[in-house]
Amino acid sequence: MPPVTLALLAANVVLFLLQSTGGFPLVERLALWPGPQFEPWQLVTYSFLHGGLPHLFFNMLGLYMFGPEIERLFGSRFYLAYYFAAVLAAALLHLVILAGLGGPAGPMVGASGGLYGLLLAYGWYFPHRRVMLLIPPIPMSARTLVIVFAVVELFLGVTQTHAGVAHFAHLGGMAGGWLMIELRRRRVLRF
Repeated sequence: MPPVTLALLAANVVLFLLQSTGGFPLVERLALWPGPQFEPWQLVTYSFLHGGLPHLFFNMLGLYMFGPEIERLFGSRFYLAYYFAAVLAAALLHLVILAGLGGPAGPMVGASGGLYGLLLAYGWYFPHRRVMLLIPPIPMSARTLVIVFAVVELFLGVTQTHAGVAHFAHLGGMAGGWLMIELRRRRVLRF
């Protein structure tokens, strides 16, 4: 397991365990809050908190599945920058959409923005790799998986289906990943 992916997995699990104990008000301080509770560090720290064990499990499963290959491809330094660019883009798009729609001012948590960035990179660099959805178990190419996930997230975000899920944050993670790939491809970033 490459070092950055391992560190991200460990940090997410440790913070989830701390969050679950309730001894320290992590959600109040570290979740991404729109409005007057917003603090700049929340643009990153929200990604280490989760809304329950299934949320943590599926995000860490995705990080475990796609992270190592992308870290080996990018190298640890660019991979870390790429992951946090996806996390930051997810947070910013979520805040912009929330402000535009006037939605509820609840906190956002989860590593999904970073994960969707990794998913985009996987589909971009390994488009013909076969992957399998868990539910339902359908095999498809990585490129198809990325397109399906993006279309589903866009549909769910526009229709405001599954309230409480930050669908546009997922798309923001993909957008942040795409931007990092383009900046690297054009040699603007030298990692």
